[in-house]
Amino acid sequence: MKPTGLQKRSPKRGRSDSGTQWIYRHDLVFFGQLLHRRHYISGVDGNLSVRLDSTRVLTTPTGMSKGFMKPADMVVVDLDGERVSGTHKPSSELEMHLTIYKLRPDVGAVIHAHPCTATGFASSGLGLTEAVCSELVLTLGGVPLAEYALPGSAELSESLRPFIRSHDAILMENHGVVAYGATLMQAYLNMESVEHSAMIMLVTKILGRANTLSEKEVGRLLARRSKDRSLVQPSVAEMM
Repeated sequence: MKPTGLQKRSPKRGRSDSGTQWIYRHDLVFFGQLLHRRHYISGVDGNLSVRLDSTRVLTTPTGMSKGFMKPADMVVVDLDGERVSGTHKPSSELEMHLTIYKLRPDVGAVIHAHPCTATGFASSGLGLTEAVCSELVLTLGGVPLAEYALPGSAELSESLRPFIRSHDAILMENHGVVAYGATLMQAYLNMESVEHSAMIMLVTKILGRANTLSEKEVGRLLARRSKDRSLVQPSVAEMM
């Protein structure tokens, strides 16, 4: 698994595992600060993680502002959620991350946050699956809504399962958003796309009219999206 930073930095030949992990730790600090600055999280909300290899995940600690973390604060866990190293407790919502990693071998990073507009849709019982913007279809193929479950619970992971393989971001009812991708950068960009799409959708609702794309056009957009992606694609029906 390659490091996930801004330039998709890859370890130099001969770099030790600890050297690669050092890059990941700094990437988690950077994106935690970015989420905080963008007001996608507040207080000690949110959590981020990176897959280190086939058996370990590096995650942010629980009970700490993601805008003020340090590289040493991160925690290494195994795929059962057991702490391997680190002085802090791992994120309380780690199980959600691990479920995504197990179901999507292509995923290298997961971010959970509460961007205001998207979370407003989730708290209103609305997904972002209406095809009102071509970029939403191309980028995310729609963002479904998972039923409410207690944060950090096994039930929450189960509510996400039907959508994980066919989507790169999911709204969680009365909770927030989880987004993921091959790298931490991609996971963040997916989170940003969710919030941007939610803002566009909100404007259409304020104006009282949504000019939705036709079934034929949605099909063409999804076909273009599938060319560069190996994940299961959402159906046209999901976007109509």
